Amino acid sequence: MRIGELSERTGTPRRLLRYYEEQTLILPDRSANGYREYDERIVDRVMQIRGLLDAGLPTRIIKQILPCLDKPKVIHISDATPEMIATLELERDRMTSRVNCLTRNRDAIAEYLDAVRGDVRSAGAVARA
Repeated sequence: MRIGELSERTGTPRRLLRYYEEQTLILPDRSANGYREYDERIVDRVMQIRGLLDAGLPTRIIKQILPCLDKPKVIHISDATPEMIATLELERDRMTSRVNCLTRNRDAIAEYLDAVRGDVRSAGAVARA
C-alpha cells in the first residue's frame, strides 16, 4: 500500500509517517518509480508506535523496544544498558500510573452514566404512569 492508504488506515498524517521513516521506526520498500510501498504489517507497527508515543515514550526508546514487540519476539539483551533498563522501568511505572488514573476516570464516568440513565428511566416511568 502507498503512504496515503497507510495514513487513512492508521489516522496518521503522511508527514508523521515520513518522520517515523526518518527515525527508522518503519521501513517502507521503494517501487521502481520511488514511491513508498508499505507491507500490511506496517499498519500494526504504526499503531504500536502511536500508542507508545501517546504513552509518553520518546522515539529513541521506541526504536530500541520495537524489536521486542515483533512476532516472534526477538529480544536483544546484549543491547540493554543499565541506563536503558532504568529508563524503561521508569516509563513502565509511569504508564502503570496513567493506566490506574484512566481506569478510575473510566469507572467514574460509567457510574455517572449509570446514575443519569437510571434517573432518565425513572422519570420516563413516572411520566407514563
